[in-house]
Amino acid sequence: MLVYLVAGARPNFMKIAPIVRALQAQTVLQFKIIHTGQHYDRDMNEVFFEELGIPQPDIFMGAGGGSHAQQTAKIMIGFEELCVAERPAAVLVVGDVNSTLACSIVAKKLNIPVAHVEAGLRSGDMTMPEEINRLVTDSISDWFFVTEPAALAHLKREGKADSAVHYVGHVMVDNVLFQAERLTHADTSTYETASFKAAQQGAKYGVVTLHRPSNVDDEFNFSRIAGALKTISATLPLIFPVHPRTRANLDKFGIDLGPHITLAGPQAYMAFLNLWKDAAVVLTDSGGLQEETTALGVPCITIRENTERPVTVDEGSNVLAGTDPQTIIDETHKILRGEGKQGRRPHLWDGKAAERIVAILAGELQALNG
Repeated sequence: MLVYLVAGARPNFMKIAPIVRALQAQTVLQFKIIHTGQHYDRDMNEVFFEELGIPQPDIFMGAGGGSHAQQTAKIMIGFEELCVAERPAAVLVVGDVNSTLACSIVAKKLNIPVAHVEAGLRSGDMTMPEEINRLVTDSISDWFFVTEPAALAHLKREGKADSAVHYVGHVMVDNVLFQAERLTHADTSTYETASFKAAQQGAKYGVVTLHRPSNVDDEFNFSRIAGALKTISATLPLIFPVHPRTRANLDKFGIDLGPHITLAGPQAYMAFLNLWKDAAVVLTDSGGLQEETTALGVPCITIRENTERPVTVDEGSNVLAGTDPQTIIDETHKILRGEGKQGRRPHLWDGKAAERIVAILAGELQALNG
């Protein structure tokens, strides 16, 4: 029985990597990795997949960019051709990118079962494209693999059958634990950010990531957040690997971050993990980083008004600070004084989520196919 594993962007590969490793350890299911090409990243080379411990994609569709509609349409057309030609037993999608939405719709219309990993997450913010992708994907999926209690509650409220919903833990946590262990044996001296860490001579530093349109595409909002970061950097050196769109807006709006924030380019996974795992605090608007910091117990301040990952706040090391500059500054200083929250790793975030997913999926497909 063949399962298509769909990935369209760099974070998707972090999520399917543990599933690939779990599939390689069993004999019931075959799989193919389908790279839609939603994001073409020149750094996603052979070394990238070696770092993840998985083979390169079996198929690269090359969908490319464009508007949400154009990109989704290109992915749907290409993926339909694949599914018609080979007819997989199931399609597994992860997360909430356009590839997740597009491939789910195609599979469902061809009566191919859909499994959604990271199902049930909700921000309640319909201005986020990801929220629309999550809602539509979950409305047509057959099996829901859930990372946290809030997602269980959302799916129950939306009328999903209990038998289709599986609380399995989190594949992103599987991956970060796997990679953190590998990092202990790696030569980190060649990483771009190694010189920054060395320059700190063991002193505290913070890591920043910002890419959400509501934060970086609006000059007023971006300027206020930048002002908070500049204030924080006066007492805590910050390093900021900058997303290309974010960097363009820094220049466009003429934002001055001051002398104590080091700008860096986008980072490869291991290089970035090596950077943030030792940070005194991570300031971010990334969804995945909220979870990864919780997995390793690193203090995280989320610069957003909402989060679809509330377990990171309720149980983990994450603080939802919003975008008010003074709150961001106050929460950071609280952490630096040792007064920050003491989080813990949530239930089932134990590095074995992918094994559970593969076992359940194999059982479901065997039952379907007699």
